[in-house]
Amino acid sequence: MTINLIVAVVFGYLLGSIPFGLLVTRAAGLGDVRKIGSGNIGATNVLRTGNKRLAALTLLLDMLKGTAAALVAGHFAPELGLVAGFAAFIGHIFPVWLGFKGGKGVATCLGVLLGLSWQAALVFAVVWLALAFLLRYSSVSSLAAAVAAPVFLYFTGHTDLAIVFAVMSAIIWIKHHANISRLLAGTETRIGSKG
Repeated sequence: MTINLIVAVVFGYLLGSIPFGLLVTRAAGLGDVRKIGSGNIGATNVLRTGNKRLAALTLLLDMLKGTAAALVAGHFAPELGLVAGFAAFIGHIFPVWLGFKGGKGVATCLGVLLGLSWQAALVFAVVWLALAFLLRYSSVSSLAAAVAAPVFLYFTGHTDLAIVFAVMSAIIWIKHHANISRLLAGTETRIGSKG
């Protein structure tokens, strides 16, 4: 079982480490996405290039790497799916290919949720979309959705999943520390802004 866990961690981490935001913007001739906006490789920053299709593609790919990690490893044992999914999330945030400087993990977290509990993924997505529509702040939507998912899992009796996703939520909040500071200062950029 120890070997299986190691394989699940390595597989999930390497899959999560693929920097799709950077790859798709370079392939489209838009240069290095890390040199614009927040410097992040995620979909929100890709949107600052002005290309909505690339941002949507980045979101989808960052989600699917979390889903794939959870589903493929979970095929062998449910706990391996959880381990690989968490490793993919960590891989996205700390990718070996980019000097361990990656994204904030929101889309990949959603993807892992989709692979392990579609109901919790739906809660996450609804909370994110509702707040994004109302407030136009990706950071607020992400922070709220990251809390909503483990709370939902806990109250629906999925304690183990709730604990793991609570840890992921805490990491997402830590990765958003600069956004939180800007929100408090009233300088956070809204969705669609190139600033």
